[in-house]
Amino acid sequence: MLALNPSLLAAASVVWVLAGPAGVPAADAVVPETPLTTANSWAFDAPDDPYTDAALLDLRALNEAQSGQSGFVRLSENGMSFTLGNGEPVRFWAVGTDANRFDPDQMDRHARWLAKRGVNLCRLHVTVAAHEEGDALADVNDELIAGCHRFIKSCKDAGIYVLISPYYAHFVAPKSWNLPGGTPRMEGLVYVDPKVQAAYKVWTREFYARVNPHTGLSIAEDPTVAMLQILNEDSLLFWTAQRLPEPYREILADAYSKWLTEKYGSVAAAWAAWGDGYKGKDDLDDLENGRLGPLRPYDLTLDAAKPAERALRNRLKDTAEFLARYQRDFYAEMGRYLREDLGCKQVLNATNWRTANDAKLKGLERYSLAALDWDAENEYVGSDYQHRGENDSYRIDPGHYLVNESVLGKPLEMCTNFRQRKGAPFIVTETAWKNPNRYQSEGPFLVAAYQSLTGIDGIVWFAMQTPGFETDPNKPFWQIGDQMSVHKWSHGYPAQTLGFPAAALLYRRGDLQQADPVILERRTEGEVFDRQPPRLTDDETYGDARDQPELRPDWTPGKRAGGAELPRAAFLVGPVVEEVVPAGASGEDVVSPYLDKQIDRAAGKIHAATGELMWDYKQQICVMEGPRAQGVTGFLKDASGLFVLEDVTIESRNDYATVQVVSLDDAPLKDSESVLVQVVTANRLTGYRTEPATFAVGSGDNAYEVAGERITNIGKAPLRLANAQVAVTMANPKLTEAVILDVNGYPVRTLPIVGGRFEMPADAVYAVLRPGR
Repeated sequence: MLALNPSLLAAASVVWVLAGPAGVPAADAVVPETPLTTANSWAFDAPDDPYTDAALLDLRALNEAQSGQSGFVRLSENGMSFTLGNGEPVRFWAVGTDANRFDPDQMDRHARWLAKRGVNLCRLHVTVAAHEEGDALADVNDELIAGCHRFIKSCKDAGIYVLISPYYAHFVAPKSWNLPGGTPRMEGLVYVDPKVQAAYKVWTREFYARVNPHTGLSIAEDPTVAMLQILNEDSLLFWTAQRLPEPYREILADAYSKWLTEKYGSVAAAWAAWGDGYKGKDDLDDLENGRLGPLRPYDLTLDAAKPAERALRNRLKDTAEFLARYQRDFYAEMGRYLREDLGCKQVLNATNWRTANDAKLKGLERYSLAALDWDAENEYVGSDYQHRGENDSYRIDPGHYLVNESVLGKPLEMCTNFRQRKGAPFIVTETAWKNPNRYQSEGPFLVAAYQSLTGIDGIVWFAMQTPGFETDPNKPFWQIGDQMSVHKWSHGYPAQTLGFPAAALLYRRGDLQQADPVILERRTEGEVFDRQPPRLTDDETYGDARDQPELRPDWTPGKRAGGAELPRAAFLVGPVVEEVVPAGASGEDVVSPYLDKQIDRAAGKIHAATGELMWDYKQQICVMEGPRAQGVTGFLKDASGLFVLEDVTIESRNDYATVQVVSLDDAPLKDSESVLVQVVTANRLTGYRTEPATFAVGSGDNAYEVAGERITNIGKAPLRLANAQVAVTMANPKLTEAVILDVNGYPVRTLPIVGGRFEMPADAVYAVLRPGR
């Protein structure tokens, strides 16, 4: 059982000083970040790892001797998860990595470092097309291919699988590509332009059919490469399609007009079928010459629900259906090309993006993804206001503003909150607890817990920029006065990666139960094409996330086409599955009769259907209780500091920490003879300082002010970690000594366990509890 202080305590260092959206709470004092100094923290040091058998914590044995040794990864029998080539179920603890840019010895060390911490999948997010001025459209980046080939060898030898995403259209085409429009932005063009599609096929042929000199296999032939993604973050349903250059809009309009002719007999017949009244307008509309343009993303966000808007709604429905089918056909063709022409045996994904209005349009996006084997989306944890300043999309400077917020107070932002297509796996191909947020150690704990509960098949941490721990992130080429800025998207910080071992082990081993679906929502294709929101959306929490009405006791569900709105808190109760059926097909939604009982809005608690997880969004903690894995994360001191679990009692004076207790010998904790205790707190560079500050977010009618903090000193190496203030008592009399480990898993010293209890040293992260030797 769990003992908690019932008081509601605020823990985030933020206050709202100007009313934003209706119902947004306000506070009257800023709580500044407490600096990490020699008095309350220790200097992080990560010596080179010799990788000897002396390590008591090394998860390399979880991986195969070589990845792919039993064949290609494939779909499970029901299609909703993955298996190894021999049919054995597999779960992936994954990272994105820049390792294709490393030196060969760094690649090998990186792969071994990841495997030691439980990683068994790396995503290479690259653009294989050569796109500097002077390059031809069909040219490839040979250096990039060579780097990927070498790193695939490193992964194979470390038992790690590889996911490749070969194309990201977030760039301007060089003039030497000779594309219409001169130097257009590339977003959306690959869906539309036959020249770009032909080039994509050349790029992927060079990438996937070229023999890797380090393995003797092409990527197409190599089972170490488990998954291929067609492209990264693009969609004709996203805002970037609003600015699609006119030459490509013309191609799209011609395709749309042909589709309308096939459906209605002619473009004029389509125009008449939509009915009388305003039908919307596109610059390319030319009814006399039989051409109409598909309406743009902005138009697709409109309701058009009034009787007088029936003609517009009909045109929007046809536009939506056309774009969904058009994208789906593109993915199907590229999938066919990879499989049939190149011989790729990997499981395939289309892309991982969102739309201009997820409630209305994500159903269309997901419909297009269903052309291939598995679905994906990218989702980062952290509100829009969490970090603000010039160049804040890629770096953190002194003078930038931030808000330190834990997702534990905002459960609707959790990165596992996704609808899963019946019969298909789902992977979050990019996530991070966005820097510079202080509250990051909760990430691996929560990801392991809620992947386990919901059956999400992998979450890819974005992104490793160093072979091991990030220890000195200051960039000398980003000089601001006498300070050096840091990169925003480095995932190697100890507050995140130190949490990998326990989290990866419990997730990959299946220590927590996967619940049966708590919701199965069936929708017809017609509802999707009509842009009708589902009963339960998984749209990103945009903008100001302070107001979460679904979590209030007085929440009243809205109305949806398929019935009453369903609470998004259901994602933290169990799996949410969707099935899209043809028009006219029968079938009712299935909603667990226990769902409402699992969501206690008065207490601010969400209970998993399995009984093994409890998320308290008022006290901002989450508790895990499985037979082999137990723990707590969040603002421990304010939540009483005492957590009495089934086999473990945790005491903590830490304001914020993550404590996990996991069996290392596969036995239940009450019987185990080898138990890992893992304590991760918060990290900052030495000298990092902030001051209370107010800053503006948004513009126009949507503008609001946030009181958070301003970085006055970015700090410098070494990183410091807040002292652990944790004691653990085990209900297991076999355990009589605690072996304290260094950050690489090697023994440092041994402490006695007295009466089942021991106190973690302030400067320790890992301890292995065992019988005395």
